[in-house]
Amino acid sequence: MTVILYGIKNCDTVKKARKWLDQAGINYQFTDHRADGLDAAQLDHWLNVLGHDALVNKRGTTWRALSDEQKAALGPDTAAALLLAHPAMIKRPLLNINGELHLGFKPEQYAALFNQ
Repeated sequence: MTVILYGIKNCDTVKKARKWLDQAGINYQFTDHRADGLDAAQLDHWLNVLGHDALVNKRGTTWRALSDEQKAALGPDTAAALLLAHPAMIKRPLLNINGELHLGFKPEQYAALFNQ
C-alpha cells in the first residue's frame, strides 16, 4: 500500500493526522508542499479529481489576505495558478492512498480508510 500525506508541517490538523498514522502503525510518506514545492502536474490532477471548490481553503489566513479581485476571479481555470503561488491555501491534509485522494482529517475517517 502506498500512502502519501500532503500538507504543511506546522499545521495543527496535519500534526493530528501524522500522529494518528504513526500510532496506527501506518507507513506513509509526508510531503510538505510549502517546503518541498508543489508539482504543477500533480496539482492539476488534484484539481481534476477533487475540484477547486474542495481543494481551495477559504477559511485560512492566506485566502483572507487575497484581494477581492483575486477571490472573485477564482474558478476552474484560475485555481491552479493561485494555488501554485499560495500552496498554503490548499486544504489539508490531503491523503493519497494508492492514488485515491481524501481531504481533511477526522480520526473516524482515517479509521474507516485503514480498517482500524
